[in-house]
Amino acid sequence: MSRAFTREDDTSGELLVVPRAPLPTGAPNYVTARGLSRLQAEQAALDQERNALEGSDRADRLARLNALAQRALELQTRLASAELVDPHLQPHDRVRFGAQVRVRHESGEESQYRIVGVDEADASAGLLAFSAPLARALLGKRVGEVAPLQTPRSSEDLTVLEIGYGDGDH
Repeated sequence: MSRAFTREDDTSGELLVVPRAPLPTGAPNYVTARGLSRLQAEQAALDQERNALEGSDRADRLARLNALAQRALELQTRLASAELVDPHLQPHDRVRFGAQVRVRHESGEESQYRIVGVDEADASAGLLAFSAPLARALLGKRVGEVAPLQTPRSSEDLTVLEIGYGDGDH
C-alpha cells in the first residue's frame, strides 16, 4: 500500500474520536445496571489511559490527551444523564426497558432480544437500544401479541413468545 494512504507520516497531531451513539431527541438516557457498570468501567479505563500518558514523552502525547479529554467529556455527560431502570419495578407482563424478549418471526425462526440503553446496544449480541425500530415495535406488547415491524426495506409481524426480566447478563 502506498504511504499516501497511511497515517504514519501524518504530523497534524489530530486523532479521530468517534462520537458516541446519539440519544433520541428529548428521550431520557435509560440504562440497565449492567450498562451503567460498563459506562463506569469505561470511565476508569479512560482515567488509567490518561494517567499513563501524563508521564509519557511520546511525540503524540498532546493529541492523545486531547482525544482522551473529548471522549471523557462525552462519557461524563452520558453518565450524568443516566437514569437507572430497575427491571424488578417493570410490569412483567409487558415488554419494557430491560426486558428479555423471545419472538417468532413470520418465517418461523425464533430470536431473543434484550431492550437496553443506547450505550449498551449491540445488535449482533441481541442487545437492542430502546430507540431502535425493533425495540420500539416490541415495547408495550404482551405474550401472544403481534408486533408489526416496519423498516424502510420491509415489514414483518413478530409474535411475542416470552418476556423475562432476569439479571441482565445476556
